[in-house]
Amino acid sequence: MRARPDFRLPRWATLTALLTTSVLLAACGSGTDGSGAGNGKPRSGGTLTFAVGSDAGCVDPQQVGSNDTIYSVRQVVDSLTDQDPRTGKIVPWLAKSWDISADATAFTFHLRSGVTFSDGSPLTAQVVKDNFDAVPRLGVLGTLAEGYLSGVKSTTVVDPLTVKVTFQQPNAQFLQATSTHSLGIESSASAKRSPQQKCSDGVIGSGPFVLKRYVQNQSVTLAKRHGYAWGSSRWNKKGEAYLDELVFKVVPEAGVRAGSLRSGQVDAIGSVGRADEAALKGGQVTLQRRANPGIVFGLGFNNARPLLKDARVRRAILSAIDRKQIADTVFPTGTRAATSVLAHTTPDYTSLAPDLAFDAAKAKSLLDEAGWKAGGDGTRTKGGKKLSLTIDWVPNAATNQPALELIQQQLKSVGVQVTLKQLQLTQLTPTQQSGEFDATWGNITRADPDILRSSFSTKLANFYRVPASGLDRTLSAQAATTDPAGRSELVAQAQRSIVRDAYNVPVVELQTQLGLSTKVHSLAFDASSRIQLHDTWIG
Repeated sequence: MRARPDFRLPRWATLTALLTTSVLLAACGSGTDGSGAGNGKPRSGGTLTFAVGSDAGCVDPQQVGSNDTIYSVRQVVDSLTDQDPRTGKIVPWLAKSWDISADATAFTFHLRSGVTFSDGSPLTAQVVKDNFDAVPRLGVLGTLAEGYLSGVKSTTVVDPLTVKVTFQQPNAQFLQATSTHSLGIESSASAKRSPQQKCSDGVIGSGPFVLKRYVQNQSVTLAKRHGYAWGSSRWNKKGEAYLDELVFKVVPEAGVRAGSLRSGQVDAIGSVGRADEAALKGGQVTLQRRANPGIVFGLGFNNARPLLKDARVRRAILSAIDRKQIADTVFPTGTRAATSVLAHTTPDYTSLAPDLAFDAAKAKSLLDEAGWKAGGDGTRTKGGKKLSLTIDWVPNAATNQPALELIQQQLKSVGVQVTLKQLQLTQLTPTQQSGEFDATWGNITRADPDILRSSFSTKLANFYRVPASGLDRTLSAQAATTDPAGRSELVAQAQRSIVRDAYNVPVVELQTQLGLSTKVHSLAFDASSRIQLHDTWIG
C-alpha cells in the first residue's frame, strides 16, 4: 500500500483527544509554547547552555538511552521519519514518502535528494543500508536499535534514493521505530566504525548541529550545521537552526542546577523535581513539562534470583508500595502514580489500577504464605536468612534517590530489608547484562507499546531474566499484528501478564520537567518527551 506522507498509526486514533489535552506540555509561566515570554520575532545567533544531571559516557545516538545525553546527541542526527507528539502521526523527514506491504513485512522508503552529512557525503539508500546492517554489531548499548530491527531479513538498495527493508514476519512497530533517535541515520563512515569509537568520538550525522567537543562527565558542545536544509516536516523554521551553539553541562546536583538557572549562568536545566519547583516558579524562569510514554519508572527484577523466582515475593513487593505517596511527595507536580507497566500516554495502554493498589496487609499475607516470618528486628527471615533486596540505581534524575528512600521505608514496614546501591550511569547496562543484581530502578521511553517486547521478551536482551512463557508469544504476536484492534488486545494481555506476575514493579509515570529562562523560546518536546532544538531561539 502507498503510505501518505502524514500516515497515521491506527492505534493512535482513539488517543488523539487525550494527547491533545492532558499530554501536551503544560508551562508554568507566560508564552504559548511554554518556553520564554512568547514575544518578539525569532532571531538567529547565540548559545544555549543547558545543565543536565548526568553523562551516559557515549555520544552515539544509536547507543544512548539516557535522556540527559539524548538531549544533546539527538540534534546531530536526522531520522527517516518523525512523529507528531500531538497526534501520533508519522510524518516525513529524510524519507519524503514510503510504501508498506499489505502484510507489513516490507517497508520501502523514498529519500529526499540533496541531503548531505557534515563530512560532505550524500544521503543515499546505501547509507541507510549501511546503518541498518551495522545495528546488530552495536552490542550491549545498542539493544533498543537491535530490538527495532529484530527479524529483519534484508535491507535492499532499490535505486540511489530508494531503500527497502524486509522482515521475516509482519512488523507493525517498525515505521514508528524509524522516527526514534536509536535509528537516527549516520554517515556510512560512522556506521563502519566500531561501537566503542562511535561512543567516544561521536558520529557524523546530517542533523542541524554537529559535535564540536565532548569531555566525558563534563560537557557536550555542538555547533550549528551551516547549509542545513532538510529538517522534519513538523518544524516551523526552514533551513538552518537559529542557535549558533549548544552547550550541555553536566551538573549532578539538582540544587546547583536550579541555582545556576536562577542566577542566569545557564539557560535551561533538566530533571526538575518537586523540591525545586517553588524556588524556580516566577521571575525569569518557566517550567515546561510533558508526560513520557513507554515503560514507567519502577523496579526491574532479576527474575532468575532465587528470592525473586517466587512470584509471591514479587507480588508482595508490588503490593507494599504506596505509589501515590511517592508521586505526590517526590516527583513534579502532576506526576501520576503508575496504573500499568506502560504510561497512560502510550498507545494501547490498559489501566490495571486495581492490580497496583497499595495493600500492606496483602503484602504481609503473601510473605507469610511464602514462608517469610516476621523477625525481632522487623525484618522477615526464612531458614535463618533475612529477606533482603538490593536495588541498583543511577543518579541521572534528581527524583531517583528520594523515591527509592521512600520505597525502602515502605518495604521495611512489611519486613523487607532494602539496600540502595548507587552505580555510575556507564555501569548500569553492563550490570544488567551480567545478571549480578537483584533489582534496578528506571524507565524506558518510547511512543509505541512494542517497548514491552524490547524489555521483556526472552528472545531479545532479556536483562530481567524473565522465564520463557506464553508472554513471549503475546509479545511476538503484537509486533506482527497489523489489525489495530487485534494488536491492542495483545498489548493489553502482555501488560496484564507482566503486572500480575510482577516481573516488574511499576511505581510512577515519568514526567519530564525542564526549567527554562524566559529568554528561551520554542524549545519543543518530541513524541518521546525529548527535546528538539532546531526551532529554538534566544531573545
